[in-house]
Amino acid sequence: MPHAERGMVVGLFGGSFNPPHRGHALVAEIAIRRLGLDQLWWMVTPGNPLKSHNHLAPLAERIALSEQILHDPRIKVTAFEQTLGMSYTANTLAQVKARNSHVHFIWIMGADSLNTFHRWQKWQDIARTFPIAVIDRPGSTLSYLSAKMAKTFHYARVDEDDARVLWKKRAPAWTFIHGPRSPLSSTALRAAQ
Repeated sequence: MPHAERGMVVGLFGGSFNPPHRGHALVAEIAIRRLGLDQLWWMVTPGNPLKSHNHLAPLAERIALSEQILHDPRIKVTAFEQTLGMSYTANTLAQVKARNSHVHFIWIMGADSLNTFHRWQKWQDIARTFPIAVIDRPGSTLSYLSAKMAKTFHYARVDEDDARVLWKKRAPAWTFIHGPRSPLSSTALRAAQ
């Protein structure tokens, strides 16, 4: 895991990044700015358990491509889930919390992942581990209103104007952040190859 100093506010942005693209980088940039993050850990996963691995590029390639598109020194590209032998977000976040009790974490996700979030293993545990920031993505702006996570944790929604203090909230706490959106998608980029 990357190093973080006591009291830092760190965003955790995980994904297959197969391939990483400017849309992912935009989500990271918006998260850093709107949440007031000291760091963002760009967590390249071994593979999403809910997706086919047939066209999954090697982990080393996805890490190298991620490093090529990122230029903010606050973004730390990491694949520590592979080292820990983790494939489920709930287990990863439990390890992050156990090893970094002195750091304030926020789970970052694109709004396009919100509709299937309830299919993730122990999704309610994820929501109760760290506050969550959902960053707007094309075609997903209004979908959060009907997402099972949004309905289940409606009482824990933090106004977007208070995003900078999300890290101070005890989980479950979440916000939806509107902003510029990139139409790029990894699926479309793979299809074009």
